[in-house]
Amino acid sequence: MKLYYSDTLNPRKACAVARHLKLPVEFIHVALEKGEHRTPQFCAMNPNAKVPVLVDGELVLWESNAIMCHLAEKAGSDLWPRDERRIEVLRWLMWDATEFAPAASTFYFEHIIKPRFLRSEADPAEIARVTPDFERYASVLEAHLKGRDYLVGNALTVADFAVGITLPYAGKTGLPLQAFPEIRRWHAQLDELPAWREPFPALQATAAA
Repeated sequence: MKLYYSDTLNPRKACAVARHLKLPVEFIHVALEKGEHRTPQFCAMNPNAKVPVLVDGELVLWESNAIMCHLAEKAGSDLWPRDERRIEVLRWLMWDATEFAPAASTFYFEHIIKPRFLRSEADPAEIARVTPDFERYASVLEAHLKGRDYLVGNALTVADFAVGITLPYAGKTGLPLQAFPEIRRWHAQLDELPAWREPFPALQATAAA
């Protein structure tokens, strides 16, 4: 399997799951700053011109959540459950994509992507605009996490990898987590996973197992 990635937010999910499961994945870095994601060769794999992309034999798969689920299924891992929990995992993946992530990832875009790739500073007005949304949905997550170690079935799943993906950058992005102790506790637990702390392979490396 080949996993095309950059050291940015959504590829972090796929890389973390691949490394956590110790799968025989060849990690191929895509230099966004050089436009490598817009080349005809890359766009033939993903017409959206985005990373990550997983190539597994004849299968070419894009979208980080789908890649996580495929990797977990490939490994026979309960990260993508086979029982009734699967619907609950799917619910949290959808909630993250439509509610939580759009607000949380704006902090990431403003404070990390703009300075790095656009050579511009964060827009305080944009941060102010999304802060109420972030706090609203963080309150939903906070309430759900009370008495739980993980989001679904009290066991680690791809839902945790998805919903928590902006939290490693909380310090750099100024995510307002002060009022959310359960979220901070949950992320501290995720941070005990080596693959969560260090999801990306060294750029000089071409493979990891």
